[in-house]
Amino acid sequence: MRALIDLQSKLFPDLLSIMQRRYETLTLIQLMEPIGRRSLADHLNIAERTVRTEIDLLHEQGLIEVTTKGMHVTNTGKNVIVQLEAFMNELRGFKDLEQQVKQRLQLDHVVIVPGDSDELSWVKQEMGKACVRYMKGILRRDDTVAVTGGGTIAAVAEMMTPLEQAGNCLFVPARGGLGEQMENQANTICAEMAKKANGTYRLLYVPDPLSEESYQTIIEEPSIKEVLKIIRGAGVVVHGIGDATTMAERRKTPQEVIDTIQEGKAVGEAFGYYFNEEGSIVHKVRTVGIQLEDLQHTNCVIAVAGGKSKAKAISSYFNLGQSNVLITDESAAKELIKGSSL
Repeated sequence: MRALIDLQSKLFPDLLSIMQRRYETLTLIQLMEPIGRRSLADHLNIAERTVRTEIDLLHEQGLIEVTTKGMHVTNTGKNVIVQLEAFMNELRGFKDLEQQVKQRLQLDHVVIVPGDSDELSWVKQEMGKACVRYMKGILRRDDTVAVTGGGTIAAVAEMMTPLEQAGNCLFVPARGGLGEQMENQANTICAEMAKKANGTYRLLYVPDPLSEESYQTIIEEPSIKEVLKIIRGAGVVVHGIGDATTMAERRKTPQEVIDTIQEGKAVGEAFGYYFNEEGSIVHKVRTVGIQLEDLQHTNCVIAVAGGKSKAKAISSYFNLGQSNVLITDESAAKELIKGSSL
């Protein structure tokens, strides 16, 4: 396929750029439908006049439907997206990029989506869709899936669809998280994911973080013990990776702890652990749920994180070697393979 793309780029250079623009337009409409013309132009960062021309063509070809509520992708359009996906990824060079990131971080599997989630909100949805697609390939009936909180994992839940080949999956929160925004709490995400997947769920009603005394008391509660046993036995874990400073501020961390995190030069956070660039743990928040050591017994640990600003956080986390799959975006991936620049 690479040879064909190289040949086409020499004979029809404009054709490939036009194809890429129309594919991006079509996929964005599918992600955000129903969407209006002006909103579409803003998300694509191109002139509304150009968008109008593209919409007219896609409509004439029967790929989209235009209604008073906004645009929708037709079944024909969805088929075009599926059939073109591999070609477009090859055109962008994602196959080579995925291999480079895979080798750099020593992973089993890497999936890269176009764009930068720091700048374009819909890129998180693309990562969510890619994660759901990967999960559908590995999940089996009666599997247990543990999920963390956060905006990126919320996007995975948003893009979840029924798991036809993996019925009766059980979804559980990977950790407690009461106190965060409701839509980003692990319990909320877990429940939404289960409903959309036609699965079941169990919840964990504990705050995050906890004092040592509170932690020891809570984990002895029979109902908490039962859920924790299920969580730690999950075959698949889906989690995000956060920027250390951002996560500390979001948790309303006391200043003395923030000082510890900064003095330790922490750049990343996952599961309540803060890491420096080398992957060493500089601080740990006491939480009820999955601990890093629990991941060693998990079949598949999927990290979903993107944005150029998170490249250091992603790299720091994977220095620990706890996850084996990364779903990320183009901007983060390119930053990751710079190596010494991190």
